[in-house]
Amino acid sequence: MPRAKRYWLMKSEPDVFSFEDLWKAKKRTTLWDGVRNYQARNLMRDEMQVGDGVLYYHSNAKPPGIAGLAEVASEPYPDPTQFDPKDAHYDPKSDPDDPRWWLVDVRAVEKLPRFLSLDELKATASLGEMGVVRRGNRLSVQPVSAKEWRAVVALAGRKGP
Repeated sequence: MPRAKRYWLMKSEPDVFSFEDLWKAKKRTTLWDGVRNYQARNLMRDEMQVGDGVLYYHSNAKPPGIAGLAEVASEPYPDPTQFDPKDAHYDPKSDPDDPRWWLVDVRAVEKLPRFLSLDELKATASLGEMGVVRRGNRLSVQPVSAKEWRAVVALAGRKGP
């Protein structure tokens, strides 16, 4: 029996790969590579499923915030960058027979009517428990509740679910 759709916030630095870059990518899709945090890896590998919603968040930006909506577009699979000595995310301890790092593909779904800054998210009472607004939460992949998802898309001026 399929489980209910889940929601996530995924962070990318806009000068590395922005939502606009994702929007312009072939089939508006890219692999979410280079994650080297075990908790984020576990969420992608063990929890994400095709069709889950993604809030695409620009981190390390002025201002940081949510730039668009995306979705999980693949089942998890080993991150190929862990095996490439020429890649910045190479991990010499990764074994192709027992990969350490996993990823999913992410597809852009919708440009939001407006960008939502972190300050605006923090100022919204209904988002007070959202991971990204809590002090010290720097995880690049984090769960978002359905209630938080609905609040974010409404705040951005999007009509519908």
